[in-house]
Amino acid sequence: MRPPAAGTLDELLARTGQVMAGAVTRPGDGELRVGVDLGTAYTVVVVTDERGWPVAGAYRFAKVVRDGVVVNFHGAVRLLSALKSDVEERLGRPLTQAASGFPPGVARGSVRAVEHVLEGAGLTCSGLVDEPNAANAVLGVTDGAVVDVGGGTTGIAVFRNGELCTVADEPTGGTHVSLVLAGALGVPFDEAEELKRDPARAAELFPIVRPVFEKIGVIVRDVVAPFEVETVHLVGGTCRFPGIDRVVAETTGIRTTVPSDPLFVTGLGLAYHDRAPVTIATEDRQ
Repeated sequence: MRPPAAGTLDELLARTGQVMAGAVTRPGDGELRVGVDLGTAYTVVVVTDERGWPVAGAYRFAKVVRDGVVVNFHGAVRLLSALKSDVEERLGRPLTQAASGFPPGVARGSVRAVEHVLEGAGLTCSGLVDEPNAANAVLGVTDGAVVDVGGGTTGIAVFRNGELCTVADEPTGGTHVSLVLAGALGVPFDEAEELKRDPARAAELFPIVRPVFEKIGVIVRDVVAPFEVETVHLVGGTCRFPGIDRVVAETTGIRTTVPSDPLFVTGLGLAYHDRAPVTIATEDRQ
């Protein structure tokens, strides 16, 4: 769970947004914690001080990962190296290690590829954790479902009395929202990506993308069905789209919340796993 000294959730996420936009807090000589989120849409680097307070970060849109699988290894290494150098320059300190994550249930080979990307960028991989559990290091959910809607997949972790009950991952996410918009509006995929992130267009586009949100709701409903889940907690950049929480709540019949800024929750949670290695079991697939 997030360190008590790190502040309230809203304070944490507000500060994380500031550092991702370029703000920097010089941490002195204290211990740094680094999280690397190799997402389908964004590659994210978040750095915190030893208290868990965000001090620097950087991110960039890139297509080097698809559904949790590194599909452009050299491109991923180059991108992460560039982000690492950017953050190091602003901090005035080198980054030497980081924790990273993966969607639940991916093959062991895919998880190892994430570790190799970090190593290729000059970072020792100090820990690996599935993305919904990483997000929960920030959210601190003891009873409920944490749902990380990524670019290519929706990852779900269900908790009861602070214990993990199950994890699951299904192939629906932000990329599918963009594909639906591109098809409906007759625009290129990259333009649809931009439209999706424009708050001024959200009300106009909502009826078009609602079926994707309903699909995400169905995925969540089916995974949590065996458990008594009272609240679903949504994170991930896709959950910035206004109304997704309402659709998931209607589809599942379960109270659904979105934090003040869901985009960097997983990256911050990964930083909390640095220097405290956690490896979550994956399916034994090659």
